[in-house]
Amino acid sequence: MAQRWLVKTEPSVYSFQRLQQERRTVWDGVANPLALKHLSQMRRGDHVVVYHTGNEKAAVGLAHVVKDAYPDPTRKSDKLVVVDLAADRPLARSVSLAEIKADPRFADFELVRLPRLSVVPMSAAHWSALEALSKTER
Repeated sequence: MAQRWLVKTEPSVYSFQRLQQERRTVWDGVANPLALKHLSQMRRGDHVVVYHTGNEKAAVGLAHVVKDAYPDPTRKSDKLVVVDLAADRPLARSVSLAEIKADPRFADFELVRLPRLSVVPMSAAHWSALEALSKTER
């Protein structure tokens, strides 16, 4: 059964729009041990929310894992892993971190509890709630 994840990126470094243009990318640059643990658990077919950090602080698009986690070929450590992601579609509208924090359905979401992690698992309930929020007007 496919898992669900949220990955963070600084849009000035690599944006969801760029992922859409390129269609597929190697998701790398993760160094935090817990985030790496999450990244190493990603499997082909898993669903991914792409979240822009920095000034934007919002979930912006959906993607999926097209290649299981594997050692980063640009690094000498087997502990540093990457996955290949492919773009699916933008969310109907971006969902800000403020909206997520204000919604009680996300009280136990790692994005809220551990805000510095760049890769976090999502429950089916969190995924559905985020998609629902993206379809509502602000």
